[in-house]
Amino acid sequence: MVGASAKEVRPSFFVLKYLLAKGFDVFPVNPGLAGKEILGRTVYPNLGSIPVPIDMVDVFRASEAAPGIVDEALGLDPLPKVIWMQLTVRHDEAAARAEAAGLTVIMDRCPKIEYARLCGEIGWNGVNSRVLSSKKPKLGKGYQSYGLNPRRTD
Repeated sequence: MVGASAKEVRPSFFVLKYLLAKGFDVFPVNPGLAGKEILGRTVYPNLGSIPVPIDMVDVFRASEAAPGIVDEALGLDPLPKVIWMQLTVRHDEAAARAEAAGLTVIMDRCPKIEYARLCGEIGWNGVNSRVLSSKKPKLGKGYQSYGLNPRRTD
């Protein structure tokens, strides 16, 4: 997650918290916080510093920063599979470069919202998720504990 924040009121903080709670392995990237921790996860100064292959790069920066982030992602070996630009983040030229390299690009969307929409959580708040399912969600304990994550034990 490029642009992760340690401030609890920032959207990147609660998206990071949500994705971690759902069992995703998220690596916060923020050069100003490099070496520190957010939610128990080490913060890296850039994508190239992350010691394992990355599946998805979640961009929580302004649209103007997208070309540099895409260039950095395209320099990784192996390449990530997805470049995901958060709500309001869009850069068509950077997206075209990533797609030309074989990556999937999603712009102006939030993985937290999309995950909740696809697993039915967002419907519990009365939002039409445009997804029909006969699967009954599993009840867990605590805040935002419903969902389809089979790794969750509480």
